[in-house]
Amino acid sequence: MNQIEFINHVKPFKDKMFRLAKRLLVSTEEAEDATQEVLVKLWNKNNVLKDFGSTEAYAMTITKNYCLDVLKSKRATNLQIVHNNYAENGASLQQKVEDNDSWNWVEKWINDLPEQQKIIIQMRDVEQYEFEEIAKILEMSEATIRVALSRARKTIREKLTNTHNYGIQ
Repeated sequence: MNQIEFINHVKPFKDKMFRLAKRLLVSTEEAEDATQEVLVKLWNKNNVLKDFGSTEAYAMTITKNYCLDVLKSKRATNLQIVHNNYAENGASLQQKVEDNDSWNWVEKWINDLPEQQKIIIQMRDVEQYEFEEIAKILEMSEATIRVALSRARKTIREKLTNTHNYGIQ
């Protein structure tokens, strides 16, 4: 596979790789580095990529594993925390502030989830992967994926409800 074919082959899921890396590593710079490293690994295997059933699933698995390795390394202590800004068109200033605050809390709570739940909620709710695809990438059963996702959503929902009802964080 030449360079142009490779680029066309990985282009549809390159952004998903970045978003997964960003979810795990938090820092945009670290996520960009991780994405580049994974792309280099894919390029080194470009002759056998067509043999894989799903190159995207393979790339996401490599991305997940690379990010977890980075988190385990000493570099993880130097990660910079960066929050996304969330804004809704047409909302009042107060609603925008409340939405932004809620979004920041949800982001924090997602990042506080156990690694497995964090990855599953990212892949299912953010990246819109099907349960079957997530199960293949994470090498888990679909039932386990559904249970972990349910628990993660319940945790976030409870914390959000408590915060909105009582102002408790």
